[in-house]
Amino acid sequence: MYEYLVGLVTYVSPFYIVLEVAGVGYKLQLANPFRLQVSPTEMQKVYVFQAIRDNDMTLFGFTSLAEKQLFEKLLKVSGIGPKSALAILANNDHAGLINAIQGDDIGYLTKFPGVGKKTAQQIALDLKGKLGDLVTTDALVDQQQIELPADDGNDYLNESLAALQALGYKETEIKRIRPALKEFNADSTDAYLSEALRLLMKR
Repeated sequence: MYEYLVGLVTYVSPFYIVLEVAGVGYKLQLANPFRLQVSPTEMQKVYVFQAIRDNDMTLFGFTSLAEKQLFEKLLKVSGIGPKSALAILANNDHAGLINAIQGDDIGYLTKFPGVGKKTAQQIALDLKGKLGDLVTTDALVDQQQIELPADDGNDYLNESLAALQALGYKETEIKRIRPALKEFNADSTDAYLSEALRLLMKR
């Protein structure tokens, strides 16, 4: 089972890309493939999910581990398959999706292709309160680009803030809840992220 592939993007279409790794071209279906560009020199890391059905294997690609984790969460919802999950992620508003799930915003969820009211309610029912573990190592890679001051004494807090940015939350939103998070005491990044998502719902 692949976690990710690193190679050259040799082809981009509206539905998939081709990633060449060690002379082998992998066809990867992506949400919004044009986020990646063909380059003869720039190596790209693409996270991968393998779907096997009736002796057919399809590879789905993601530009971040956070996106892949959210995709895997959606697959746990009854009635959501890989292609439906990818269509939901194609909106590219992961923060909005998480807020809608946390806030039971059925109207927002029904805007996605193929998601009716019943499926939207199922998404909220199955995933509400269960997104606190969307903590990713890739969220920390570009931490030097985060303008939020780090709290040197609390790695869990810093990791949760980095994860929020990776999920698409705006800097102003994160700064708003930061004081409350500093008062929150927990012994895991998951707990801090769960609390952060709860606080973000208090508009």
